[in-house]
Amino acid sequence: MKKVLAAVSALLILSACAPRIGANDYATSNVNQVNVTKMGKVISVRQVQVQNNDNSGAVIGTVAGGVAGSQIGRGSTAGVLGALGGALVGGVVGDLAEDGLTSQVGYEYVIQLDQGGLVTVTQGSDVYIQPGQRCLVIYGKQARVIPYN
Repeated sequence: MKKVLAAVSALLILSACAPRIGANDYATSNVNQVNVTKMGKVISVRQVQVQNNDNSGAVIGTVAGGVAGSQIGRGSTAGVLGALGGALVGGVVGDLAEDGLTSQVGYEYVIQLDQGGLVTVTQGSDVYIQPGQRCLVIYGKQARVIPYN
């Protein structure tokens, strides 16, 4: 049971590690970098759901389910079948839990650049820029769109 609680705790800690994807969030590796910035106008905005695409929740759930299921009929065929069934159910539950805990709302912006051409940037929902509003598109490893004031 302690192993199951440890796995559940790991899943909860994992949820706290969801990447921050907002326009105001910078990864440490992006600080002190020079980025190209271009001016434009937002022509389209739509709300999107941003999902974490690693499988650590499923892995943690599979291990926890397998350990819990193996406690059924220790050392017998029932224990093996319990471990397999527990691993299957735990993996599904862990994956669903991770998706629910790490899923974030974001916006997909389509921008008409002043120099010509269209670009699309998806980012978190901490900054909303309305269609028709002037903006700056910051290029780099972590592209972002910010309002032009």
